[in-house]
Amino acid sequence: VQLQACGGGLVQAGDSLGLSCAISGRLTTSDNFMNWFRQAPGKEREFVAGISWREGKKRYADSVKGRFTISRDSGEYAAYLQMNSLEPEDTAVYYCASSSGVVTTAVGARTWGQGTQVTVSS
Repeated sequence: VQLQACGGGLVQAGDSLGLSCAISGRLTTSDNFMNWFRQAPGKEREFVAGISWREGKKRYADSVKGRFTISRDSGEYAAYLQMNSLEPEDTAVYYCASSSGVVTTAVGARTWGQGTQVTVSS
């Protein structure tokens, strides 16, 4: 399976932005979950949100709860991250990644898409 993230850009604090992760190839049991991670300059890559492909169960990092929404579209074979009330602290390169189970760190992810830059100005 291959993942391709897009939708990043430069926005102002308080704005919204939507990211998409296009999925090509066939999902296997190693791809039960789709996740979004982000990495800011000089920082570790961190978990942002995850969703189970079959049940649609969602998980979020505390820092984005109530502002970000993860979703998936089985028909379009894509995952999404809607980001509202963006803050300068959300500035990072965002990655989509699949995993076989629930993950809280980047170590557990199996397949990675290329990153897309999100920059939030104050």
